Amino acid sequence: MRQLTLPFSELQVPVSQWKQQALAWAAQHHEVVAYYEPNDIPYRHGAFQNQLGVCRKATTSSISSWQELELALNQKREAPLLGFLGYDLKNSLEKLSSGQPDHIGFPDLYFFQPEIWLRWEEDAVLIFSETEAPETVAQAIQGMTFSGSFSKNSVKTTPRVSKEEYLQTVEYLRQCILEGEVYEVNYCQEFYTERTELEPLSLFWKLNRASPTPFAGLLKLKDRYLLCASPERFLKREENLLITQPIKGTIRRGSTPEEDQKQRQALASSEKEQAENMMIVDLVRNDLNRVAQTGTVQVEELFGLYGFQFVWQMISTVTGRVLSQTSNVDILKAAFPMGSMTGAPKIRALQLIEQVEKTKRGLYSGAFGYFLPSGDFDFNVVIRSLQYNAATGYLTFEVGSAITYDSDPEQEYQECLLKAAAIRNVLEK
Repeated sequence: MRQLTLPFSELQVPVSQWKQQALAWAAQHHEVVAYYEPNDIPYRHGAFQNQLGVCRKATTSSISSWQELELALNQKREAPLLGFLGYDLKNSLEKLSSGQPDHIGFPDLYFFQPEIWLRWEEDAVLIFSETEAPETVAQAIQGMTFSGSFSKNSVKTTPRVSKEEYLQTVEYLRQCILEGEVYEVNYCQEFYTERTELEPLSLFWKLNRASPTPFAGLLKLKDRYLLCASPERFLKREENLLITQPIKGTIRRGSTPEEDQKQRQALASSEKEQAENMMIVDLVRNDLNRVAQTGTVQVEELFGLYGFQFVWQMISTVTGRVLSQTSNVDILKAAFPMGSMTGAPKIRALQLIEQVEKTKRGLYSGAFGYFLPSGDFDFNVVIRSLQYNAATGYLTFEVGSAITYDSDPEQEYQECLLKAAAIRNVLEK
């Protein structure tokens, strides 16, 4: 693999613009694109590594099963593996099924080894290439036209379920909890539009500007796109350390510093939000205990408060240590799907989710990320994200909340609308 180090001082445009030109070049000439954007946000255990990988054809060395992934990870390589785990991989881990309609068509699992790979460092961008000279790649990116404007198309979305049906479903789930079937269920609803023509890259940058997060990214797989503004980490491996950081607990930001501080304090002192967070902390501790060395799983931070553009979030950090030879596939299987997007106990929660939701989640609440050649990996939870099928014009996003017995249906509905606000604002303005 050939490599070029291109100092930022040698770029003819600002770094932010060069990134946009690089993504435009990638999407224009390649069927497969994976881009990871940390937005320079400081985060416990770090944010995503800022990188971009491409493949000219979607079928080139593609990985679409656990077995193929295991084989690929066992081979020595210089490049990362980039891709995703779809929510419905749950069916390969437990006796579960998915019968809801799928309007986007992403596979359940997809990874690829990029033919060309870019990584942004502190003062330079590194370009690696197996197919052409890195200097040629740099020149092609430098020559991309860039307008500096973002899509202004107004796109209106429709909720898949009515408010009345949503409230009834929450009451049904509360009854299931009362009867002892489950303690907590993450119930999600879809907003969608059909036959929509839009420019995905422009929309991604617009979303990223409106709601910068540490685990943002864009995925292109032929005609299908993921535009992701996720604030949540699913799982990271650093040598033998595993890190998972579930989010449970949300409140809107205040419009003044005084109100913002009151909102932060209201979230910090909410017994309901703490109870929801603790249930998921217990769940992910159990997940990590399936692969971690005995006695190493610990709660590094409980009920941490993190501010994002529109909301305060309650985030806990759980860590554990694994033996160096522990398989990455076994680690992911033990923890997937993320507890914050399912519920506790996990399997019964997954069954109830399938029963009450109206749309196949697809990539939503799955995981988007990468495996580095060193064996380390990092994956987000796909939330606050758009999925788009350019061939059909179907655009969708989902939002959800944790339902416990103490949940007030109206408040849960309003929490969903709050989470949807950032995306709807980007689409409609």
